[in-house]
Amino acid sequence: MDMLKTVQAVLFDLDGTLIDSAPDLGSAADLMRTCRNMPALGLDAYRTMAGAGARGMLGVAFGMAADHPEYDAYKNEFLANYEAAMTVHTRAFDGVQALLSRLTDAPLPWGIVTNKAERFTLPLVRTMPVLQGASAVVAGDTTPHAKPHPAPLLEAARRLKLPPAACIYVGDDERDIVAGKAAGMPTVAALYGYLGNHADTLRWGADYFIDEPLQLLKLLELA
Repeated sequence: MDMLKTVQAVLFDLDGTLIDSAPDLGSAADLMRTCRNMPALGLDAYRTMAGAGARGMLGVAFGMAADHPEYDAYKNEFLANYEAAMTVHTRAFDGVQALLSRLTDAPLPWGIVTNKAERFTLPLVRTMPVLQGASAVVAGDTTPHAKPHPAPLLEAARRLKLPPAACIYVGDDERDIVAGKAAGMPTVAALYGYLGNHADTLRWGADYFIDEPLQLLKLLELA
């Protein structure tokens, strides 16, 4: 617990950590299937891979990898579908609103560091009231590198005017933990998130693990 005593800000991944966007991501991919007279797969087929964005959704929907000759065209179609309906079913995970309210009251600034492009991240933050208290928002294309590179996390710390070691990073993917550790931040693995198929979370090397959002308050001694 000692490394958390000097925490001055909390940074979060977005999809699978703060918000459950899997229903809208899955719907965007299923729309591509139904437009091709293929049956919809339903949310359960997509959920675990929702954190992998277009790559994950197209992998589930069509068994398509990024080296497929039609991948770019399919990806653009998927992103257009998603952009047109990305707030229909997306909600904050249970406990997130209470968590962020408590951090704000502490006061402990919090921010978002995601691999989701600004094209989608910034409208989501603007339209979801629960996210509007973020003190820093760094998207996947804000810096020249995305996670697992530490650059986005370092940029968030810069915007908060804090040394990286004074920030803690919470995420539901191994790349979140890799990026956080590379940035010199304590890391928390959100085990309620998407995680990916067959994730061995113990191998990620996270400093802490939480099974639901409000457990973070206990780690920070704010509960």
